Amino acid sequence: MANIKIHIIHGWTYTLDAWEPCLAELRSRGFEPVMLRVPGLAEKSDKVWTLPEYVIWLEKALVGEQNVTLLGHSNGGRIAIAAIAKNPSLIRKLILLDSAGIVHNEFPLRAKRAVFGGLARIGKFFLNSSLVRKIFYKIIGANDYGRAGENMRETMKNLISRDLTPELTKISIPTLILWGKEDKITPLSDAYLMQKNIKDSKLVVIGGAKHSPHITHPKIVAEEIAKFTN
Repeated sequence: MANIKIHIIHGWTYTLDAWEPCLAELRSRGFEPVMLRVPGLAEKSDKVWTLPEYVIWLEKALVGEQNVTLLGHSNGGRIAIAAIAKNPSLIRKLILLDSAGIVHNEFPLRAKRAVFGGLARIGKFFLNSSLVRKIFYKIIGANDYGRAGENMRETMKNLISRDLTPELTKISIPTLILWGKEDKITPLSDAYLMQKNIKDSKLVVIGGAKHSPHITHPKIVAEEIAKFTN
């Protein structure tokens, strides 16, 4: 019997090495994981991307595929949510792993959006120091911004300003929501909000995990995916 394909949209990362333990666990359970390399991140691109453009990219990546099970981690989940809200028949099953897409107004997240939008002027002279800048980015959870090239900083600005909460009710396919209990980047409250708004979705909280359970708890992630897809 052929292996079951599972398409994966990774999060904000430039290398996929950290996914290998999880991919190995999935293969051992009869899956054929297909990593979709996000342009500007794992796939080189110099352009500035918008969320609608990433949706088009995903639609093209899935052309010819049938009965697709799609996993989106973090920013990959954001792309998946937007794509399925636009085209509910695009895939058959959805897995959201510590997905982004919910806009918050807590101070660290407001500060992060301000940095992404070029609105932060506090300590402009102070932040000329690369060390202080790194510390500041770490405090507000914006290390990914600090590492991004100019085009991807603009891309991040485009993505983080879009609240996908209204799109969640448009998702009616079977959905598994996997979440690290200790996630501080996309908090657990986001998982509960997604579960509430996505009809008949299932939430599994992974104790001890933070934002990347596929790295720290690959066996549990693979086991839950296997149970969901059977």
